[in-house]
Amino acid sequence: MDIASYVNAFWVGGLICAVVQILLEKTKLMPGRIMVILVCLGAVLSFVGVYEPFVEFAGAGATVPLIGFGNVLMKGVKEAVDQNGFLGLFMGGFKAGAVGCSAALIFAYIASFLFKPKIKK
Repeated sequence: MDIASYVNAFWVGGLICAVVQILLEKTKLMPGRIMVILVCLGAVLSFVGVYEPFVEFAGAGATVPLIGFGNVLMKGVKEAVDQNGFLGLFMGGFKAGAVGCSAALIFAYIASFLFKPKIKK
């Protein structure tokens, strides 16, 4: 990997995060809705065939943010539909996203033991 790969990942990931922050502050959209928009946008861009070249250019800057999760789900659905037909629509996303969701749950559970939450006043 050359230094340009790291620079591209940094600025693309930062741009995605900046756009999300602007949406949070300048619109009345709730965080959950913005997250759903990002996942759906990633899935649509993957379906159209635009996301893979974007990933090749930006690397982790395109795969780590939540928009990359939509891409992962769509790739899983495409593979499962090719293998299992119509039933793959329901199976593919679960198989593709299982590892990421499991890791998030496990790390959140561990963090709940390490840190004491405080109620905001």
